[in-house]
Amino acid sequence: MKEEKHIMTMLVDNEPGVLSRVVGLFSGKGFNIESLCVAPTMDVKVSRITIVTKANPPVIEQIEKQLRKLINVIKLRDMTGPKAVKREMALICVQAKPEHRAEILRIVDIFRCKVIDVGLEHYILEVTGDEGKLTALLNLLRPMGIKKLARSGALALYREPK
Repeated sequence: MKEEKHIMTMLVDNEPGVLSRVVGLFSGKGFNIESLCVAPTMDVKVSRITIVTKANPPVIEQIEKQLRKLINVIKLRDMTGPKAVKREMALICVQAKPEHRAEILRIVDIFRCKVIDVGLEHYILEVTGDEGKLTALLNLLRPMGIKKLARSGALALYREPK
């Protein structure tokens, strides 16, 4: 069975040790976490954890069952598929030699990025979008020289009914 990327989001009690227990479940079972985002929700007593992992469907089902057993997990949802809005943010430090500056700025415009820092030999760009958009942008910037990259990992929310 082929491994597929899955995005899971869970609402958990905003208490010390909860993230450690969730991550411990993954590492204890030998599951890899590709990305992890955690932050409080509108309710300061509740945090949202978004985890991206690769596994085949029976393993995902096992992970979900194990996560639901954790006492501090309030709600768990698989955000894989079109019913969820998924975004990622990246900060990209790219070499900006004089001969490449105009091209970088054209790419920034096409991808609706922001230049948030300018130096003599670099730009730092901020971009938000789905994984495909970020991958395409990075592929265009790579020949110019990406010096540093920081990615947030996936965030996801289910779409509201129309």
